[in-house]
Amino acid sequence: MNKPIAIDDSNFDQIVLQAKTPVVVDFWATWCAPCRMVAPIIDELAEEYSGRISFAKVDVDQNSKIATRYSIMSIPTLLIFKKGEPISHTVGYKPKEELKRSLDAALE
Repeated sequence: MNKPIAIDDSNFDQIVLQAKTPVVVDFWATWCAPCRMVAPIIDELAEEYSGRISFAKVDVDQNSKIATRYSIMSIPTLLIFKKGEPISHTVGYKPKEELKRSLDAALE
């Protein structure tokens, strides 16, 4: 089963910015109820898009440098990176179909 990987300040650049495929980064925190609501959707999408898009999770409480670097003010925030650049920014809970539209656009 393909699951999002936990990344941190030390490996973000290598895993996300140098990736050959698009990467969805889920900025979240353990205390965030909407983050817990979106987590199973992210898990499903990671499975559905396996091999085409990578998925990563950043705990903003543990990795404030990355959150600050990308001006994360609200969570959950999903950033889609392609060729090292953020190309899509989604804040808050969104239905799976809406997230899939963003993922499909990233594959074009």
